[in-house]
Amino acid sequence: MSDKYLKGRGAQENTFNRFLEFRHETRDDFLEFCRVDGEQADNNHTQYLPIFPKTIVNKVTSPDVGMEYSMNPYQGCEHGCIYCYARNTHEFWGYSAGLDFERKILVKKQAAQLLEKKLKSKHWEAKTIVLSGNTDCYQPAEKKYGITRECLEVFLKYKHPVGIITKNSLILRDLELLKALHEDGLVGVNVSVTSLLEETRRILEPRTASIKKRLETIRVLSENGIPVNAMLAPIIPGINSHEIMNLARAVSENGACSFGITIVRLNGAIGQIFTQWLQKTLPDKADKVLHQIQECHGGTLNDSRFGLRNRGEGKIAEQIHSMVRLARRRYFKDKHFPGLNKSLHRQHKDGQFRLF
Repeated sequence: MSDKYLKGRGAQENTFNRFLEFRHETRDDFLEFCRVDGEQADNNHTQYLPIFPKTIVNKVTSPDVGMEYSMNPYQGCEHGCIYCYARNTHEFWGYSAGLDFERKILVKKQAAQLLEKKLKSKHWEAKTIVLSGNTDCYQPAEKKYGITRECLEVFLKYKHPVGIITKNSLILRDLELLKALHEDGLVGVNVSVTSLLEETRRILEPRTASIKKRLETIRVLSENGIPVNAMLAPIIPGINSHEIMNLARAVSENGACSFGITIVRLNGAIGQIFTQWLQKTLPDKADKVLHQIQECHGGTLNDSRFGLRNRGEGKIAEQIHSMVRLARRRYFKDKHFPGLNKSLHRQHKDGQFRLF
């Protein structure tokens, strides 16, 4: 592992893909060859790779996630959040959960057409579909491809409820579409805010919108009547756990009607990726942070048990949840996130309103 910090990325190298027989290593003699010849061993550029799935809407079976169906216009995410649970899914595509996850973005150009086919199916009954359950639908690729916007137009055409999860202010580009969906109670937005400290945001989530932009996004959406839930997640002991009250106050003051948290868990390859990152970015705190995460998960960096894996257990986890309860009483009294309207879709199955 190189000691050089790779700026603009979360992961600092490509971890081994557990599904592949062979592993790729960057050897010192190759790096020396590149140096002597004046070549770059790695240009750190992002690649956009088209893929052609047959379906786009996924049934969510986990009881911990809080959604029934999701869809992802993009696989992989250039935001580069170091803790992201979705990193492991990139291994299914033959890539690494490390740098590949941030630099090889798989693009589903036919997502809107696949969604429309699903919503028109005579067997489909309206259930909230969330953009995106895995990777951010408003990541930088969206500026280039506009697939998320196309999907929102389909949801509006068929009067179908849609949830959105993002940490990018690019969502405001589609404000008029969101307002049109909200007229019939068809949309709710989840905005992720992990820290109020820009320095923490930059190292945790290197290519995301600034904290100022995210709070502004919550404010603008809320001022236009669109319900916003703030995701103060994940809470990482020793990094952002001391910010819970301030985070809750900030998102409430900007109009969020609810908030949620999870305690970080480092499943699969993420344990190695996060540990490498921590040793490079916060070496003085690395052991403390890792030990506190382990205390929340029975002595390991990951707990896969349903009901506990996102909540954690033990003294540190209980302290976090105590702060969350206090924050809800203080800043979110009489606030709630509304349910979405599922009653209109049947009348608009063919894109036309039916009188009979």
